[in-house]
Amino acid sequence: MDKSCINVGILGWGTVGTGVSKILMNQNSLIAKNSGTELCLKKIVKRTLPATRQGVELPMDCLTTDPAEVVDNPEIDIVVELIGGVTTAHSLIKRAIQNGKHVVTANKALLAEHGGELFQLASEHKVSLNFEASTAGGIPIIKTLQESFAGNQIHSLYGIVNGTCNYILTEMHERAVDFSDVLKVAQDKGYAEADPTLDVEGIDAAQKLILLIALAYRSNISLSQFHVEGITSITQKEIQYARELGYVIKLLAIAKLTDGNRVEARVHPTLVPERSLLANVGGAFNAVCVIGDAVGPTLFYGQGAGEMPTASAVVADVIDAAKSVQQGVSSPISQAWLAGAQAEVGVCPIDDIETRYYIRFVVADRPGVLAKIGTILGNWQISIASVIQKDPHGMETVSLVMLTHKAQEKNMKAALAEIYTLEDVKDEAQLIRIEEEVDF
Repeated sequence: MDKSCINVGILGWGTVGTGVSKILMNQNSLIAKNSGTELCLKKIVKRTLPATRQGVELPMDCLTTDPAEVVDNPEIDIVVELIGGVTTAHSLIKRAIQNGKHVVTANKALLAEHGGELFQLASEHKVSLNFEASTAGGIPIIKTLQESFAGNQIHSLYGIVNGTCNYILTEMHERAVDFSDVLKVAQDKGYAEADPTLDVEGIDAAQKLILLIALAYRSNISLSQFHVEGITSITQKEIQYARELGYVIKLLAIAKLTDGNRVEARVHPTLVPERSLLANVGGAFNAVCVIGDAVGPTLFYGQGAGEMPTASAVVADVIDAAKSVQQGVSSPISQAWLAGAQAEVGVCPIDDIETRYYIRFVVADRPGVLAKIGTILGNWQISIASVIQKDPHGMETVSLVMLTHKAQEKNMKAALAEIYTLEDVKDEAQLIRIEEEVDF
């Protein structure tokens, strides 16, 4: 199909939608020069009117409150969904695809829940569904996994993919402040939502991990299939003791291919060596480390959120979709996701993983406690690599901080259950997993 101008409609004119409109309006000639495709912003759906945005001058008839003027409009070739949420976005994207429109979305929650269905629908209607901005903002990790690493077996990937959590942990590490205090600052600065649950409980990172696994391993998994743990239990003591031991705590989204052709998928706070590149990703920035059998370790770093970085990724997808319109083909990303539906790669349960652990016990300050704990750990094939005793807490208790050698998760759980029966152990242990493979 030869069209002089590819028409674009945007659903949602919030922060990212504003950024997308700025790029499409202000960089139109640059986009046409670099891509050979002219993009015309035809319609924007806004919840309420009138509406204006600084730096964007729109034609009077461009804004509307009716989504049908985008998804059902025969003049529009590409629909950009930026309204967020699941139910309404799902319905509108389905309508757009059924009407033969290519779709671009930044909605990781929607794709994590309905990705398989939507990509199947896109394939049936021979349109593309692009989603680069759904994970890590302006970092081109989706396209990299799909295209640049197509000849690699991905051994593992580690992602700092939630800027809110990374900002909080960075501030706790650098300024020695408590979680609750940093969270309030993050909310005041706009890094955290008024209800930060999706971020701080690890759910946002887990949704993004689902998308990365779909591309890296051609495996479609659901949120209920893997371990997800947030950062709300991380205290200043853990930050301090981790630093003394040469580590930094990060919330990592982790995927590894095991020998048994299963994917080890998990999201949780993780100790990473302080000299590693991932340990030095600070503030609200994101990073994804991908280790392939041919390419080796690689690191992708940048702004994982915000108006213009995310808009940059959206517009890149719009340009790809425009090329699909011109050539009459769908995106290969859709086909990759569909291949995942038939993949024979299962999910490795958290109980089967093997890793090193940081454990902090609060115990009675008396002789023999360490020996009792060490005996129980040894009975469950858990070897202690190092142990330090920290200053008394008062009430005649101290912290015992241990690092273990590699152990199986189910053995660690069983050992802790037995240790908690000891009279000398006064509280549940703080347990954080350790990843050494990121040390480059």
